[in-house]
Amino acid sequence: MSSWTIADMAAPLSVGAVVLVTVATAFIGMRGMRIARTPADFMVAARQVPPLLNASAISGEYLSAASFLGIAGLAMLEGLGALWYAVGYAAGYLVLLATVAAPLRRFGAYTIPDFAEGRLASPRLRRWATVMVLVICGFYLIPQFNGAGITLQATLGGPYWVGVVVLGVVVTTGIASGGMKGITVVQAFLYWVKLTAIAVPAIVLVMVVTHPPLASVELPAPTTFAHATLVRFPDATRIDVTRAVTVTASGTVDGRRTRGVLVLHRGGHTVGAGASLRFPAGSPAPGVSAATGVGGSWSSPLLHLDGFPGHRLAATYGVLLATVLGAVGLPHILVRFYTNRDGQAARRTTAIVLLLVSTFYLFPAVFAVLGRMEAPSLYLTGQTDSVVLALPRIMVAGLGGELLAALVAAGAFAAFLSTSSGLLIAMAGALSHDIMGRGVRAFQGSALLFGALVTTAGLLVESVPINILVGWAFAVAASSFCPLLLLGIWWPRLTRVGAMWGLALGGGASSLAVVASLAGFGARGWPALLLGEPAIWTVPVAFAAMVVGSLVTPEEVPANLTDLLVTLHLPEHLRRGGRDGGDRIIHRRGPDDREEQLRPAGAPRAGKRPERGTCSGAPELTGTQKEGSR
Repeated sequence: MSSWTIADMAAPLSVGAVVLVTVATAFIGMRGMRIARTPADFMVAARQVPPLLNASAISGEYLSAASFLGIAGLAMLEGLGALWYAVGYAAGYLVLLATVAAPLRRFGAYTIPDFAEGRLASPRLRRWATVMVLVICGFYLIPQFNGAGITLQATLGGPYWVGVVVLGVVVTTGIASGGMKGITVVQAFLYWVKLTAIAVPAIVLVMVVTHPPLASVELPAPTTFAHATLVRFPDATRIDVTRAVTVTASGTVDGRRTRGVLVLHRGGHTVGAGASLRFPAGSPAPGVSAATGVGGSWSSPLLHLDGFPGHRLAATYGVLLATVLGAVGLPHILVRFYTNRDGQAARRTTAIVLLLVSTFYLFPAVFAVLGRMEAPSLYLTGQTDSVVLALPRIMVAGLGGELLAALVAAGAFAAFLSTSSGLLIAMAGALSHDIMGRGVRAFQGSALLFGALVTTAGLLVESVPINILVGWAFAVAASSFCPLLLLGIWWPRLTRVGAMWGLALGGGASSLAVVASLAGFGARGWPALLLGEPAIWTVPVAFAAMVVGSLVTPEEVPANLTDLLVTLHLPEHLRRGGRDGGDRIIHRRGPDDREEQLRPAGAPRAGKRPERGTCSGAPELTGTQKEGSR
């Protein structure tokens, strides 16, 4: 993301609000050191999180930078059709509720790779799934650091990297200290911070501020600056001025180095990379390429994403496929269902999440419409991701605007903290548990490693829109874990070969499409669509590969298939051993002083040493069998 265009956004109240949220988050997270001791505490919170608390925590880590900043910014820039992102993000939980939540929890595991190996008896598949966890979480985690850089840049008035580094240090320290058990309360707390921070300003701005007529959203954006505004140009830009205006310039303008007062005459001007212009209040906002296409088509119900405006229906379908099915395959969300006590609690948690998330998504559209009418300066350098942060001060003068801006800044940073925490847990768990097979120390080391790597990557994506980065993570998840989970739970004939084909073709193709799009391939037309929204073709490819691969290898169907399906679909209280006969905590100490291992009572996973202490899809044993198995 390029430099912030509202130069005077730094304010003591906003600084204080961000610091308060950061300190509260760090304090609650550090308390996890006193309550998190075992692998079960660090990875699944000992499976004792109640539904309301878990739903708040899930909502807290799900509502990321893309939700708090990206949706409103993209809708302001591209049109109301971008609100399909919000629809897809929320609707994904309907699919989770109906198909995945309860069976996945009944199976019992620490991670999604655990499920893959337990369901299909393949250690090799576990490794493939672990790689996909790292890819998906990496794509999702990087934009959180991007958003943190934007927020602290606006709040503190300092460089972009400050927010990235602060987020990296706070989140990495908290996860390494308390794991899942320590971060659950943090994420629940941060959800309510975010909801308050976006709902209260939206309601106030709608109710108490005088706006242009609502019909003006069908017209071109306003053409004057509401107040004196400093505009920075990170890249060379061609601007068009409708009438002569006197500005304060610094840098190259029309091929000449300028520092001081400059008169821009009516017509076109070329502003060099790194230059800045300060426009006085009431001066005309120049037209630039970033504002192209914000006329009557802005109210279209279909997506109008830059790069493939001629294929709006296909782009809309691509976004919906990625967001709805991607929610089913997000590792950091799915692992949360393992923290519930049983399948019924997991289903109840999902229903509450759907309510909480849907409530939040009522408000980005409000900021998009208000930003279009009130903040034309944000179009100048494509800074629409900042509309939620900018509007309170632009629209409300004095202390009221400062208070609203401080609240929004706190909510924005809460979004980055909560989502980053869940993603880092998923990545650390994938490395320490699914590859290294170690305990608490390995988890903490993995958290520190990935925290450092992603912080570094966050410094390199300043210019990429937040919602686009997150959309790519959803596309990869929809093309890999979504078909693996849906078919693994509901299609008995799935085999390890079919699953690996699907992960390789669907997950690999979507990942390559994202990389190609980042590299600048497919700038226009169908290539832009197929690379920018890969889910439209990679999801069918993944499902087809899993089905075909399974049909040609029927001999690979697990021998204990019936037992596995009973474990997935039979409610806990109907199984042998009673309602609590499912997951049991088995305490023991190994040679490296690892204390606790957790798995469903029953036989160990096929192909896996019992010492690793993970779970399988094996059915529960009777009391006599349990004694014998020990």
